[in-house]
Amino acid sequence: MVVNVIAVSYGIAAAAFLLLTLLMVTSWRGLLHGIALAVASGLTAAWAGLVAQQATHGIQLSLFSDVLELARDAAWTVFLLLVLNPYRKSGGTPALQSKLALPALVALYLLCTVGTVYTRWIARDVDAMVYFMFNFVGRVAVAVIGMLLVEQLYRSTPPQERWAIKFACLGIGGLFMYDFYLYSDAMLFRSLSSEIWAARGMVNALAVPLIAVSAARNPKWSLDIAVSRRVIFHSAAVFGAALYLLLMAVAGYWLKFFGGSWGAVMQVTFFAAALALLAGIVFSGTVRSRLKVFISKNFYNYNYDYREEWLRFTRTLSTKGPGLGERAIQAIADLVESPTGALWLQGDAGYKLEAQWHMPDAAGSEPAGSAFCQFLEQRQWVVDLGELRDNPEKYDNLALPGWLAGLERAWLVVPLIMHESLLGFVVLSQPRSRIVLDWEVTDLLKIAGNQAASYLAQQQTANALMVARQFESFNRMSTFIVHDLKNLIFQLSLLVANAEKHKNNPEFQKDMMETLDNSVKKMKLLLHKLNSSDSIEGPAPLSLDKLLTQAVALKSQFEPRPTLELADTGLTLLANWGRMERVVGHLIQNAIEACGRDGRVLVRLRRDGANAVIEVADNGTGMSQEFIRDRLFKPFETTKSAGMGVGVFESREYVQELGGHLEVKSRQGEGTSFIITLPLNGQRAAQQQDEQQEESA
Repeated sequence: MVVNVIAVSYGIAAAAFLLLTLLMVTSWRGLLHGIALAVASGLTAAWAGLVAQQATHGIQLSLFSDVLELARDAAWTVFLLLVLNPYRKSGGTPALQSKLALPALVALYLLCTVGTVYTRWIARDVDAMVYFMFNFVGRVAVAVIGMLLVEQLYRSTPPQERWAIKFACLGIGGLFMYDFYLYSDAMLFRSLSSEIWAARGMVNALAVPLIAVSAARNPKWSLDIAVSRRVIFHSAAVFGAALYLLLMAVAGYWLKFFGGSWGAVMQVTFFAAALALLAGIVFSGTVRSRLKVFISKNFYNYNYDYREEWLRFTRTLSTKGPGLGERAIQAIADLVESPTGALWLQGDAGYKLEAQWHMPDAAGSEPAGSAFCQFLEQRQWVVDLGELRDNPEKYDNLALPGWLAGLERAWLVVPLIMHESLLGFVVLSQPRSRIVLDWEVTDLLKIAGNQAASYLAQQQTANALMVARQFESFNRMSTFIVHDLKNLIFQLSLLVANAEKHKNNPEFQKDMMETLDNSVKKMKLLLHKLNSSDSIEGPAPLSLDKLLTQAVALKSQFEPRPTLELADTGLTLLANWGRMERVVGHLIQNAIEACGRDGRVLVRLRRDGANAVIEVADNGTGMSQEFIRDRLFKPFETTKSAGMGVGVFESREYVQELGGHLEVKSRQGEGTSFIITLPLNGQRAAQQQDEQQEESA
C-alpha cells in the first residue's frame, strides 16, 4: 500500500488548525482579536483539509483550493493588522504610516483572486506568462507583505510585552516564509516543487503550538487556553526522542549502505549504542532539569506552575516514606532541581544536623546565638553562598561557619521560620541545571521553608506529647503503686501495734506470718510492675469464691471484721487475680474505715443471669449524693488525711475494663453499698467476640 505523503502532510495540518480553532471558539469572549484568530485558523484548517482530500484523488491544484489559500492568507493578514494597530510609535503615528497601505493590500488580494479565477476557470489555455504572474509572482508578493507585517508587529511591540507575541510571530511568520520559499522556487524553475509542496502541510502544522502559546499569554486574543507545562515537557521529550531516532535511522542506513560487508554489523551495533544513549538521556535527571528550565524560561511568563508545584510539595511532605526531615529536604530541593541537601533543627545545644538527603558529607552544628543564626532569623533571607563569597557587603559581611564553608557543593541556605523564630535551616547543593535566583525563586523557597517548618514543628510537638504521655502513664502507675504500698503499710502497722499484746498467742503468730508472706508477695509484684509496666500474670479464669474468701481473710485483723456471704457458688471470672483482689480489698478497707468498731461490713456474692454481682456494704457514715457525683470517682480527691484519692477511681476503671460496671448506693448516716456487676467467664468471652466483630464491621 502506497502512502499518499501529500494527503498525510496536509491532513495533519488540517487537524492541528482545527484543534486550535475549537480552542478559540470554546474560549471566545466576544473580543475582535479572538474572532480574527479563530477565522484565520478555521480557514487554514479548511484549506489544508481540502488539499488533503484532493490529494487522495490525485488532484494537486484546483480553483477552490487556490481561492481558499488566498482567503487563508488574507485572514492571517487581517489578524496581524488588528493586533498591530494598537501599537504606536513614539510620535503617536500608526506603525503602518502610509494611508495607501490598506487599499494596496486589498487591491493585491483582489488582483490575485481575480487572476486565479481567470487562469483556472475562464481562460484555462491562457498564456503561460499570465499564469506565471498571477499564481507565482502574486503569491510571492502576498508572502512578502505577510512577513513585513510580522516584522512590524514584533518591532513595534514594547520590549517588556514581546514575550506575549514572539511565538505568534514565529508561527505566522513561518507560514509566510515557507510560502515565500515555495513560490520563489516555483518562479525560478517555472513549476511547483512536489517535495516542497508535500512538506508544506507539516511545516504549517508546526506553527500551531507556537500560536497557541501566544494565545494563552495574550488575553486579548482568547480566554483561558492553558498550555500545561507537563504536556509541553512530555511533548518536547517525545518530539526530541523521535527526532533523535530519525537521525539515528538515517545514520544507520548510511552505515549499512557504505559499510560493505561490515555494513549490517555496524548498523546493528550503532542502533544498540544509539538506544543505550537515548535511554541514558531519557532517565537523566540533569537533562530533565535543563529541559524544564528551558521550557519555563522560553514558553511561560513565570518559572513555576504553582498549582502543580504546591501539590507535589505537599504530597512529598505528607506521604509515607523516609523520615519527615528527609522528605522536607527533598520537597524544597525539588523546587530548584537540587540533587542533595541537609537539614539542621534547633535543639537544646543549638542547631544540630537532623537529617541529610544524599549529602553524606554534611556535618557540624551551630550555636543558637551565633551571628549566622541571628542573620537568618532577623532577615529571613535565602542565602546564596556563592553571592555571599563574591559580594559579602550584601549580607552585612556575614562570616560563614566553618562546617558550612567545608561543604564543597553547598549552594543555598533556606531558613525555616516558625512564628518569626528560626526553627532550623536547609542547606542545598548546586542544581542540575543553572537556576537564576530571581525574586520568584527566592519567594517560593521562603514560603516552602515556612510550610516545611510547620510540618517539622508539628512532628516535634507530637514527639514531645508522646513523651509526656509516657511520663503521665508512668506517674499514674506510680500513684497506684504508692496507694497499694500505703495499704500494706497500714496492715503492717496494725500488726506491729498488736504484736506486744498478742505475741504469745499461736493464732496471732499464724496470722502474722500469713500477713507478712502476703505483704512480701505484693511488694514483689509491685516492684515488677514498676520495672516492666505490666503485671506478672495476665487475665485468666478465677474462682470468685476463693478470691472473696482470701480478700476477707486479709482484712480479718481489722475492726469490725468483714463477713462473707456466698449466695451462689462456683462462679468464675476472666480477670487478673492480683488486680481484682486489689479492687475488692480496697472497697472492704473503705467500708471498715467508714464504720466504728461496733459497725458491720458485709461482702456478698450472688448470680444475676449471666453476671456475677459482688456487693460490699457497711452501716457507716455514708456519703452525700453531691460527693458521689462530683468527687468520689475523681482521682486525687480524698477525705482521708493519709489517702491518695485513687483507689475508687482505679476500681471503677478496672471493672469497666472487664466489661462490667460499679454502682454506689449511699445515704448519710445510714451506710454505703458498692455493687460490682461483672460478666461471668463464658459470657465475657462471648462479649469480647461480639466487640471484635463490631470493630471489624
